[in-house]
Amino acid sequence: MADKFDEATQKELAQFVETEQAQARLHQSIHTLTSMCWDKCITGTPSTRFSRSEESCLANCVDRFLDTSLFMVKQIEEQRERAGLQ
Repeated sequence: MADKFDEATQKELAQFVETEQAQARLHQSIHTLTSMCWDKCITGTPSTRFSRSEESCLANCVDRFLDTSLFMVKQIEEQRERAGLQ
């Protein structure tokens, strides 16, 4: 089916699919982050406000999740670069 499109349309379609996949990965990461941090930090029944310890835990959890995610992305990029040089 993709053979029926001209080259410009194929490139546009590929870019669209790549963008949609990136958005799906982002949404999955947000879902994972939300679920993990909620389960870890919210120990009681939620009310209209989080307790100070819950707020602190949530902030630290998000920071650690983002730090870890960035670290992993950098490691993968470095591995790809090393593999490309060999």
